[in-house]
Amino acid sequence: MLEQYLEDLENRLDVAVEEKLEADWREFLSGRCPAPYFQPRRGEAVPARVEWPKLLINPALKDLELMLLRELSVASRCIAEGNGQILNIRCNYGTTILPSLFGVEIFYLDDAHDTLPASHPLPGGTDGIRALVDAGVPDLDRGWGARVFETAAYFREKLAPYPKLSEYVRIYHPDLQGPLDLAEMIWGSDIFLAFYDCPELVKALLALLTETYRRFMHRWEEAFPGRTGRLCSHWGWGHIGRIVLRDDSAMNLPAEMYREFAQPFDRELLEEFGGGVVHFCGRGDHYIADLAATPGLTGVQLSQPEYNDMETIYRNTVDRGIPLLALSLEGAVKPALAAGRNLHGLVHCY
Repeated sequence: MLEQYLEDLENRLDVAVEEKLEADWREFLSGRCPAPYFQPRRGEAVPARVEWPKLLINPALKDLELMLLRELSVASRCIAEGNGQILNIRCNYGTTILPSLFGVEIFYLDDAHDTLPASHPLPGGTDGIRALVDAGVPDLDRGWGARVFETAAYFREKLAPYPKLSEYVRIYHPDLQGPLDLAEMIWGSDIFLAFYDCPELVKALLALLTETYRRFMHRWEEAFPGRTGRLCSHWGWGHIGRIVLRDDSAMNLPAEMYREFAQPFDRELLEEFGGGVVHFCGRGDHYIADLAATPGLTGVQLSQPEYNDMETIYRNTVDRGIPLLALSLEGAVKPALAAGRNLHGLVHCY
């Protein structure tokens, strides 16, 4: 079943178009976008020549072929629409990859939701966390770990006979979240009391998670190095540096706690991996100045501008030469331009 879709995608992929798109992304990320904002396009839309199936995530979690086909269907849609997303696929096991190494219980949503699995916090409260910290970095093949590497190897094997797909469809790093997000998933909501009751234990957990991320990511890069000279990508957009961290949990912290419990660990990873982007959901304008000052930060991606004072965001990102990625044209970019806001050509929108 898979080969007909691989052939369809290989035949529709235009090397010149993909090279031009990457050049456009590089121009934007280097601060040389000539327009007020960056909205890349491939140009001509090239519709699929076969009917691509719609696949649910739950079956794909259990079947490597379905996982690859589901990921490639997004690349097919990019070419069919002529949009400006870079072609990329990932081992799409969701936020639970690193937590699963520590033994969290994973739960799956009904097919009707078509949503990635989540996890329950570890039992045992503070004592359970102490035991986790004392045990150190877990086996990287535990939980989803081995499956992630098996999946990426399968992807690479199946793309190998197709020269254009092998070159232009990037396999980007799996969702490893960020230290603070991981800590909340593993500890649960009680972590917000622990910031006050046992801050040193929280930091010990964050240090353990940072080291686990570091080892997992180094193993990933050794097994699946990016194409030499190719721009890194994530969620279809290009970025400088090798990682994308998630800081969703930080929206719950005041700026001084962000500086104490999130920034040092994010900084360690950004510097380790040659820089990268930080994503957050919800509100982040209260700590954006600190985030923007983090060494190694090369971009910011926020998913809900409506919850933020965007002037504060712009002042601490594009005014400082830091690109904003994947903002809504209608919901964020056009209102800013209508108000006379200079975006310096550093906002990517869809």
